[in-house]
Amino acid sequence: MLRQRLGVAHISTGDMLRERVASGDGLGHGAAALMKAGALVPDEMVNRMVEERIDQPDCSDGFILDGYPRTVEQAALLGELLEVRKIAASVMYLKVDYNVIVARLVGRRHCPKCGTLYHLPSVGAGASVVCTIDGTELVVRDDDREEVVRERLKAYERKTAPVLEFLRGKGYPVGELDGASGTPEEISDRIVSWMQRRRESNA
Repeated sequence: MLRQRLGVAHISTGDMLRERVASGDGLGHGAAALMKAGALVPDEMVNRMVEERIDQPDCSDGFILDGYPRTVEQAALLGELLEVRKIAASVMYLKVDYNVIVARLVGRRHCPKCGTLYHLPSVGAGASVVCTIDGTELVVRDDDREEVVRERLKAYERKTAPVLEFLRGKGYPVGELDGASGTPEEISDRIVSWMQRRRESNA
């Protein structure tokens, strides 16, 4: 929704890693075992992918980084990449209770053919768990299993939670929203409104 409304590229490091794993290239092979265990992929792997990605033509009008940076080290490198390219950045922090996160991810299903994501309650009780677009049977991604999700949350506390204060300390404007209150459309509206106010204040 944000990509369409803001007219910018969407960069998901998780999607990029899964594509590398599926392609079987060297980086993907090394990342696969870590992702299945819920561990964070090493910074150097992710940093290399992001640097290559933001230099693609579709990022020239801006981009949304989704799932990056996840460590202070990644945030520091990102700052260098943005400074060299003279790109201004804003940070949006979506706060969600851990129990809500676990319920959402454990209930998530993925279409291996077209990539569409579903949440089981949204499929409907008794409904066949197949993709409504192409009829492919939905699957649970390895990194959406409950034990993996909880390990990812532990990794978040250790390595990702400090990123927010690091970015604040570097002077990035940071917005905070309740990520569990409202529909995706309503949350999207709030994010776009916050960004518009930021632009107006800098005009």
